[in-house]
Amino acid sequence: MEKTNERGPNDLEEQIDMLTKQKEYMQKKCREAGEAILKLQAVNNVLKNDLDRVSEERDNFVTMLGDGKK
Repeated sequence: MEKTNERGPNDLEEQIDMLTKQKEYMQKKCREAGEAILKLQAVNNVLKNDLDRVSEERDNFVTMLGDGKK
């Protein structure tokens, strides 16, 4: 004989089980999102540094060529 779940959706134990599973799922997704944010922040920092370097090189190049404004 197969054991069936006789608890209904209004049963407190069933609600606790469902909420516990939902909490664990949300915690997992939050951790994944946190990891993604950290990776994007690292990429953002690299890109900022590259932009600063390229901007400085451009400024140096313009200074060497003499743009006639100074």
